[in-house]
Amino acid sequence: MPSNVAPPPGTGTSSAEATVPAEAVTPLIRGIAVLRRLTDADGVSSLSGLERSTGLARSTVDRITATLARRGYVRLDGRDAVLAPRLMELGNAYLAALRLPRLLDAHADALADELDESVSLAVGDQDGIRFIHQATRRRAMSLSFRIGDLLPAERTAPGPLFATEWGDQEWARWHERRAADPEDRGFPAVPARSRPIEYGEDDRDAERDRRATNDTTKEQGVGRGARRLPALGEDFEQRTAEAREAGWALDDQLIEPGLVAISMPVREAGRIACVVSVVSHTSRHTAADLRDTLLPRLRQSVAAMERELRETQRAESAAPRTLTAPTAPSGLAVWTGASKQELGRDFIESLARGLTVITAFGEDRAELNLTEVAQATGLARATARRALITLEHLGYVSTHDRVFRLTPRVLGLGFPPLSRTSLAEIAAPHLTGLSQRLHDSVSLAILTGDEVQYTGRVSTSRIMSAHIAIGTRLPAYPTALGRVMLADLPEPPLTELLPLTPRTITDPARLKAVLKRVREEGYALVDEELEVGLRSIAVPVRERGGRVVAAVNVAMHSSRRTPEECVTEVLPELRATVSRMEEDLWVAGRFRQVPRT
Repeated sequence: MPSNVAPPPGTGTSSAEATVPAEAVTPLIRGIAVLRRLTDADGVSSLSGLERSTGLARSTVDRITATLARRGYVRLDGRDAVLAPRLMELGNAYLAALRLPRLLDAHADALADELDESVSLAVGDQDGIRFIHQATRRRAMSLSFRIGDLLPAERTAPGPLFATEWGDQEWARWHERRAADPEDRGFPAVPARSRPIEYGEDDRDAERDRRATNDTTKEQGVGRGARRLPALGEDFEQRTAEAREAGWALDDQLIEPGLVAISMPVREAGRIACVVSVVSHTSRHTAADLRDTLLPRLRQSVAAMERELRETQRAESAAPRTLTAPTAPSGLAVWTGASKQELGRDFIESLARGLTVITAFGEDRAELNLTEVAQATGLARATARRALITLEHLGYVSTHDRVFRLTPRVLGLGFPPLSRTSLAEIAAPHLTGLSQRLHDSVSLAILTGDEVQYTGRVSTSRIMSAHIAIGTRLPAYPTALGRVMLADLPEPPLTELLPLTPRTITDPARLKAVLKRVREEGYALVDEELEVGLRSIAVPVRERGGRVVAAVNVAMHSSRRTPEECVTEVLPELRATVSRMEEDLWVAGRFRQVPRT
């Protein structure tokens, strides 16, 4: 790997493994380095900050971010680069190929609802673990880990379970990483250890004494929530042996004080497919509580998950293997050509092509050979081969018998910070762009009962403009925002239709007819029904399944445009903006529930 681009953190990469293959694509290596640094920076970094953290020249950073922005993976906001929801299509490709979220998420969610505790699904990533699903409880003290976060195996409950399947090579990698990073600085998702770990007989004896003391106080109900020092690295091997014997494992405040978890493996064909964890806080449970009270229910859930996997495996074995259409965009050559023409030397074609290779994988395409990757992406075999060599070198692709698979490390490309993105955050840049083009106020709202609640807003600086604060609630029936959302309901609430202006529709039958027309036409135009002089036009925002989850409007004084001009001039821009917003929402919401606020 070039000296100015560091290997991924927490991977135990040795100097021999870091040697760059002769056929590797250097621009792809550098582009992925920029995405990793943006991920570690929680999704936002100045361009100069990326220059410092990657060691790349500023001109190289500018070209990379321009290419990523063209791809829709990054948004350039002044001097900052911001990860965009579209980037999640890379992690989605891995999750779709893995197929575990599709099969097991509902089981995890049901367990979380029943126990009223957070439940996680994790997979192993060399000597670490990555989360692939989180069903969290909303509390003052709640789980903050995100889908895609990488944690050191020895500080988690799933870690010892995955380690039961390690061989000599995996244990050697773990020891090497522990020696190189004793404070876990390479794992941004977890608090760094407060001190380096010193190995030695005295330390191990002290650790055994401390563990015995903690076990005694917990059994006596003493010390709930007390701070516990991180376990010694050498203790991990003992925990692994215990997990192999018991079939489950505990995390007793190894990540940070107060956090406890119990985990069990979900097996498929005799191997660990993933690990399910129930996570709590010491204010609710000790580790012993989790073992004694929740383990039986966890066993039942794991058994149901394993049945699901067995039944799916039988069905897949009975059906012939067919490749579904790739998620990669069609016409890649046309797109890259147009991008090159628009951006000139600032567009790095090899970077765009290399990232497209990741999107060739997906549902029913977990394993692909070189020919299949080339066909799915439209790339020449030689180009696809060099991209795969590069991705394998970086640890994002594995290969066996000339068949390639994505690895969990793909989730480290932006997924953790983006997995917490709300609908309002997804909409914000789109609302800003629309307001700047039309020079009118633009809003995003959701339906709460029979009211609309404003969750996003971009106002103009006109003397006469609509001024509404985020969080404001208004009755839905006399607003364009409300009508496009009410029109999606089988039985919209139409009670207390008060005349707010002389033009407000208050007759239920007439309003139902209006809603029927809104549903057919796909937009609502409200003229001075909420307030005299206020005219507004709105369209619905739909999630992947087609259900309306929000609405976007453009509001103005009635002197600005006639109703006809709103339809001919504003509506096309409004629809195009919402269409782009929905594309981002569908990518962001493929394997998670996007918060509406």
